Amino acid sequence: KMDGVDNVMTVYGYDITTSAAKSSAGTLFVGLKDWGERKAPNLSVNALIGNIFRMGATHYPEASVIAFNPPSLPGLGNVGGFSLQLQDMSGHTDEELNAVAQKVVAAANQRPDLKGVYTTFRINSPRYNFDIDREKVKTLGVNLSDVFTALQVNFGGTAVNDFNRFGRTYKVMLQSDTTYRNEVEAAKFVFVRNNIGTMIPLDTLLNPRVNTGASIISRFNASRSITIQGNPADGYSSGQALTAIEEVVRENAPAGFNIDWSGQSRQEKKAGSKMGQVLMMSLVFVFLCLAALYESWSVPFSVLLTVPTGLFGAYLSEYIMGQENSVYMQIGLITIMGLAAKNAILIVEFAKAYKDEGMDPVEAAIKAAGLRLRPIIMTSLAFILGCLPLAVAAGAGAGSRNGMGIAVVGGMLCATAVGIFLIPVLYVIVEKASDMLNKKQKEMVDGNI
Repeated sequence: KMDGVDNVMTVYGYDITTSAAKSSAGTLFVGLKDWGERKAPNLSVNALIGNIFRMGATHYPEASVIAFNPPSLPGLGNVGGFSLQLQDMSGHTDEELNAVAQKVVAAANQRPDLKGVYTTFRINSPRYNFDIDREKVKTLGVNLSDVFTALQVNFGGTAVNDFNRFGRTYKVMLQSDTTYRNEVEAAKFVFVRNNIGTMIPLDTLLNPRVNTGASIISRFNASRSITIQGNPADGYSSGQALTAIEEVVRENAPAGFNIDWSGQSRQEKKAGSKMGQVLMMSLVFVFLCLAALYESWSVPFSVLLTVPTGLFGAYLSEYIMGQENSVYMQIGLITIMGLAAKNAILIVEFAKAYKDEGMDPVEAAIKAAGLRLRPIIMTSLAFILGCLPLAVAAGAGAGSRNGMGIAVVGGMLCATAVGIFLIPVLYVIVEKASDMLNKKQKEMVDGNI
């Protein structure tokens, strides 16, 4: 009984990491006490998981005790962290696969950016091998195919047909009852008919042999695979963990193995490379809107050049607070792009109006900045204070709120504190550069004429 644990439900013979029945496995679903009763750091989910790993290694060295937090996205696997599929493309033996898997896991657990790396592949599960006495089968007049069929149907099961009832399709499976296929002695209850119609007990034709091997043979994309799972260490993101485990596999796995991903890791790999594309599309969209607003291709640059200040503040605040580059933080980045541009628009719009009236760009920028200083500070502070509860949130689900809130608050603080000085400077630089380009183009046109 551990502090912080409310209830435990045990499922015997079920391996949740592979979603398969296994005689030497069991699964415990541990319910924790309410968040308000686990305020101490040693009662957090990660702390309890670490305690279970230590207790398993200390008190039960003969067993593999694995603890994990269920994934936040249902439907993408049963366990959290990354899920790598090490595909065997060359037909290695079970012993070779086990040696490679253990070598990769051992090397991965030595990395500072990974923790709790394990594999579900084991070749030490107890099993029986049935050697058929072919001479006796021939002597007794039994067809060899009947022996294999009896073994398959009674101990493995076979599909007979399907039938429809209550609007659903049900599969009919033929298999011996549990009590008649759990033990090797159950073969004496199975009979096969010989060529003269006599029923022969199946156990008289078999020589059982105790052995060990892989209890589950898994395939991924039609290739035999080994599942390797784990988590990023404290202070490292999931993307860094994926890169790290890839490096470990390439360094320790010989030729003939391929790397693929499953579950949540597969979706993260697909979506991870698209963040830069989304940011670029956001910038292009804002640029086109500003170009249409000001009817100019140069003025929008003075607005967009202030966006990096907000992004820098967001990344800096996330780094200081030890946050990950999560999807929630990336949503905050897109929000900051719009808010930083909003501050710039408040100044640039008035500066452009003063310049159109004949005022010098420097004077126009200074006057517009002084006029719009109070609205910028008021709107920015209102947004920062509104997002502050997200940044300091605690309790269940606080991780997502912290990731977004810290990025937005830090980014807006930096964009506001630096932007009110940087925006007028950028406006003047862009306007002077635009005037110089227009002057050169006019001189070139006049010279050609």
